Amino acid sequence: MTVASILRTKGEDILSVTPDLTISDAAALLAEKKIGAVVVTDSGGSLCGILSERDIVRGLATRGPAVLTQAVETLMTTSVTTCTRSDGIDDVMLLMTQGRFRHLPVIEGQKLVGVISIGDVVKNRIAELEHEASAMREYIMTG
Repeated sequence: MTVASILRTKGEDILSVTPDLTISDAAALLAEKKIGAVVVTDSGGSLCGILSERDIVRGLATRGPAVLTQAVETLMTTSVTTCTRSDGIDDVMLLMTQGRFRHLPVIEGQKLVGVISIGDVVKNRIAELEHEASAMREYIMTG
């Protein structure tokens, strides 16, 4: 299975913010949409970074509440790990585990085509394992 299979199920809608949005507004968006991170794109839709709940908490801890009035670009992660639609689920799980992050933008060429979360990956992997178990049971019953 590949990242493409996750995007087919999940859809390729991308929620993004601009670097000049305030941290407070970005945090409100995360809470409203019940998500843990949002990609940051420029006016042309190119990936600039990613802002996670963890980034905001760290900013509050080190800079205090005044950070909420600052721009997203002051806290976003700019060195973003990405994947492609053709990457395998196991590879993506390993990448997310080793990098200790839960959200991964999906890039094709220079274009942002989606975002997957560890929840999406785990859900897909469980469905894959259930399918394999069902196929094995069917094989045993007919053999």
